[in-house]
Amino acid sequence: MNKRPTIRDVAAMAGVSVATVSRVLSGDYPVANATRTKVQRAVRELDYVVNAHARALSGATSNVVALVMYDVVTPFFAFIASGVEYQATESDRLCLVCTTHGDPDRELEIVKLMREQHADAVILVGGVNMTDDYRERMYRYAKGLEDAGSRLVLCGRPSLGPDFPAITVEYDNAGGAFSATSHLLSSGHRRIAMLGGPIGNTTFDARLDGYRRALEAFRVPVDPALITHGDMSQDSGFRQVQRLLADGVEFTAVFAANDFVAAGAMRALRAAGKSVPDDVSVIGYDDTPFAPELTPALTSVHLPHEELGRTAVKLALQRGEGSARQHVMLGTHIAMRDSVRPLI
Repeated sequence: MNKRPTIRDVAAMAGVSVATVSRVLSGDYPVANATRTKVQRAVRELDYVVNAHARALSGATSNVVALVMYDVVTPFFAFIASGVEYQATESDRLCLVCTTHGDPDRELEIVKLMREQHADAVILVGGVNMTDDYRERMYRYAKGLEDAGSRLVLCGRPSLGPDFPAITVEYDNAGGAFSATSHLLSSGHRRIAMLGGPIGNTTFDARLDGYRRALEAFRVPVDPALITHGDMSQDSGFRQVQRLLADGVEFTAVFAANDFVAAGAMRALRAAGKSVPDDVSVIGYDDTPFAPELTPALTSVHLPHEELGRTAVKLALQRGEGSARQHVMLGTHIAMRDSVRPLI
């Protein structure tokens, strides 16, 4: 059996010291170009692979950016992941993708593991159900990352507080919901159904808050009968609208927690013999690629998905005083299409 080449074998072939090989591989120290070329040639010829565990024991980071999110198929997460991957590649980092399927304990365990592996950065994407235990454990892991020279980034979710050791890159989630609801109100709608997401999730709680604030700004009473909750799927949107119709709740517009829910709502309205937007107007959230392809084309709140991902990596790889606790808020806007009809 062939023995795996070691860093000493690389040093011997290149005619340099082990310390010099280590400097070339880490990229953190100045090395003469001729020496660097010899070492890189030896690495290629020997097919030498850096021992990640040895790097971790030495205190070096692993040149890995870990991306932790709900799943890889939902467009919201997929487009943010694309931005993370592009920026990580431009920064000569490997992007490692981990999924949680909404399990906060799994998210915490991944953060702990990435701290042990000395990842350059750990980026947590999307909302989470916040508890005191989650916050306390996440603080410990985030502090451990910071102390080790790594970074925790909260991407597309709110900050956990000014003293929390993490970078926050979020979008104006509540503001987008406020704008969407205000657009419907400005169009003359007063009975606006809110098809919400899971209760307690930071993303969907913020969207519900924006909906409520818009109603208050227009002096329209909040009717609890118009607010429903479900998951993030088309089937959930279908069921929520079916339930509203079965209960005899009157509404002229729907604001859906995301575009999948909006698509399901439109399907339920058609099944009930109602036209969108002639009978009921519909607005979604996230502006996913299929939104313009729906019939009618769906008006939706547009998010800067790729910019969120790129910004998360850029800030995570910055070093310097104060760089570990920055807070960036990106804007949203409404992508106007054909699913809203003015009543005035």
